[in-house]
Amino acid sequence: MPAVRIGPKHQVTIPKEVFKALQLREGDFLDASAQAGRIVLTPLQLAAKAPAPRLTPAEQRTLIRARAKIERIRQDLLTAKGVTDEEAAVAAKAGLIDPGQQYWWTEVWQKGERLAEADHQAGRILGPYATVEAFKEDMKKRHRAHV
Repeated sequence: MPAVRIGPKHQVTIPKEVFKALQLREGDFLDASAQAGRIVLTPLQLAAKAPAPRLTPAEQRTLIRARAKIERIRQDLLTAKGVTDEEAAVAAKAGLIDPGQQYWWTEVWQKGERLAEADHQAGRILGPYATVEAFKEDMKKRHRAHV
């Protein structure tokens, strides 16, 4: 175990082999505590840290298309087109979207999102309802009006 020296302002230098072994980077945060006469520094994971996946050149081109489409969806849900299944898979692999939410970004799903957003903007929505009973009563009135 390498020895370290305390410098000005209580600074210590983490030995290179420890730094590499823990995959630390300059600017990372560490939790410092005193335990049983020892100083314990524990890396804080403020965000999941995983090695970047290797993408083939074809996947890199696909990711560029997916990133542009995803940004358009975020900017304008009403007119943006969704990604293909392939683009969704690569975007999830690269960490751009949550793998469990790939379906939401696809064109098949986005068609429904566009319809729902258009209905919302046109005022074709119901509610809000304070209770389930109020919702049921409104549905009964609407049904009687159309029968």
